Amino acid sequence: MKAKKPTLRRRLPLFAILLVAGIGAFTLRDYLSFDTLRDNRAVLLAFRDDHFALTALGFVAAYVVIVAFSLPGATIATLTGGFLFGTALGAAFNVTAATLGATLIFLAARHGLGTQLGAKLENSKGVVKRIKDGIDSHQWSMLFLIRLVPAVPFFVANLVPAFMQVPLYRFVVSTFFGIMPGAVVYTSVGAGLGDVFARGETPDLGIIFEPHILFPLMGLIALALLPVLYKAVTGKKDILK
Repeated sequence: MKAKKPTLRRRLPLFAILLVAGIGAFTLRDYLSFDTLRDNRAVLLAFRDDHFALTALGFVAAYVVIVAFSLPGATIATLTGGFLFGTALGAAFNVTAATLGATLIFLAARHGLGTQLGAKLENSKGVVKRIKDGIDSHQWSMLFLIRLVPAVPFFVANLVPAFMQVPLYRFVVSTFFGIMPGAVVYTSVGAGLGDVFARGETPDLGIIFEPHILFPLMGLIALALLPVLYKAVTGKKDILK
């Protein structure tokens, strides 16, 4: 039993995240919502005007917690950042907080299971080994790709790199810049919530699939795949590796 204690201790942070995420999914779903933001907008704006620095710090801290524990409301938090601080400053706060929260999940997953699972994948054979080797040979491209593609859940994009033994600096850099396009789009939507509230409407969160947004995003996805295509055509090493 003594030999298992260090392993259990290493996994405690990840277990805590999963436990809080499960509880939060049922208890906070109705609180971290657009309706809550709409109903409390006057109070939030007044507090921001009186205590700007404290509001900014509190917002970033709350966003980090939401992301780190995979709580519901990340999209609402992004909208709130735009609503309170505008597109430029709000996007900076959103991207920074989301990156910090994602990094906490990444570290917890790698500390708890990543090393052991990564070693098993490395020593595996057949298809599993080939898949891992393929991801390893195009880490930068794959990391940016899973951040840019809207269909990849944010939680999954945090866990997979941890299990694939991706270096921390690569994870942080690709997360920060990879989530930036989507964060700017949703932050800009949040910055216009004043008019949306005045009309009694709800924001259009499907805006990211509008042609003027989607086409540039697809261009970034193609750019992320360029090193993979370059290696496939020339047989040379990944130009970003």
